[in-house]
Amino acid sequence: MSDTAYTPPKVWVWDQANGGEFASINRPVAGATREKDLPVGEHPFQLHSMATPNGVKVTVLFEELLEAGFTDAEYDAWLISISDGDQFGSGFVDVNPNSKIPALIDNTGDAPVHVFESASILFHLAEKFGAFLPKDGPARTEVMNWVFWQMGSAPYLGGGFGHFYAYAPEKFEYPIDRFTMETKRQLDVLDRELAKKPYIAGDDYTIADMAIWPWYGQLVLGRLYSAAEFLDVASYENVVRWAKEIDERPAVKRGRMVNRSFGDADMQMPERHSSADFDRVGK
Repeated sequence: MSDTAYTPPKVWVWDQANGGEFASINRPVAGATREKDLPVGEHPFQLHSMATPNGVKVTVLFEELLEAGFTDAEYDAWLISISDGDQFGSGFVDVNPNSKIPALIDNTGDAPVHVFESASILFHLAEKFGAFLPKDGPARTEVMNWVFWQMGSAPYLGGGFGHFYAYAPEKFEYPIDRFTMETKRQLDVLDRELAKKPYIAGDDYTIADMAIWPWYGQLVLGRLYSAAEFLDVASYENVVRWAKEIDERPAVKRGRMVNRSFGDADMQMPERHSSADFDRVGK
């Protein structure tokens, strides 16, 4: 099972040359590494993010709010290039001391409100606009259940399976087997639930779907880690049905573009400052 034997040292010491796709930005300490102010646009909501699954959650919600007629949800979206280490700029760290995207500044009140962690941003916006989140009772609890399920589960998919299968400098059987098993278990959880209802929290499309879809929906659609065949995602028929239906929503199509600086040119919108920006994508 093991390709090499490893004995952990008594005290771990950081090896900066440990390899891997993100080795140049990973480090065991927090805080800013450079002085860099954040840009400021004209809208009350200032989003600083990148179109990773966690970033897509928030841009999809913003676009869904606008699609639903909440004109006060207009926002500026600024690119934080995590491969370039923008998340360690002093301005970003002031908003999110954890140096992870996405981060939001809400200037709608008397003083700016800093919101970080994608689930916190989803709840903040859904509560502010009274949309995509039941106000109270069991229905609200069910949405919260699934949002927090996603927050607890996705690290096994991304930092676990995705890292060892796609990004690690060397591939080893044990971690890939371990995290593949857990990823497939999570897909089975979703598949069994979605066999009983159209959306993950019930009959209505909510922030629970917006939290889960960028990870698990895009996984079964073949957009994450080039792992769809390896994971046999077609066998999760209910997840695939749900993923395809959400993928067709106009707001989701727009949300996927925002803060994207990679992939197909017709999907890239590094910054977003108005709905008119979508007309210029790929031109």
